[in-house]
Amino acid sequence: MSHPLDLSLPWLDALQWNADGLIPAIVQDAQNGKLLMFAYMNRESLLETIRTGTAVYWSRSRKSFWKKGEESRHFQKIHSIRADCDGDALLLSVEQIGCISCHTGRQSCFFHELSDNRWQIVEPVLRDPKEIYRKEVYR
Repeated sequence: MSHPLDLSLPWLDALQWNADGLIPAIVQDAQNGKLLMFAYMNRESLLETIRTGTAVYWSRSRKSFWKKGEESRHFQKIHSIRADCDGDALLLSVEQIGCISCHTGRQSCFFHELSDNRWQIVEPVLRDPKEIYRKEVYR
């Protein structure tokens, strides 16, 4: 059974962190509502996001902070941060600087759509990732 966000606790403690100390973050374009990406945050990355006003995530694969746009220059300026009813997921409303949020060079990471029992690519690559990143990125 889920528990509602406990508003009597300090805001950071009210959130439901998973066993690894992470919370899912869904990222949405503040202007048009488009879902851009999904990532994880830990306490420190969330605090850094609030301190700087730009999105900072936790990379599970690298086990380090991931300052969105640090390499690509496609930053995410925070407009608002919301928690869901259980406090176990965050919704970040952002201004996507440069229209690309996905490491594949697309506007959104949600570019696969299920159609006729197959995944179809429904968004174009706006810029080749080799032009965006100095090193190889995973596709």
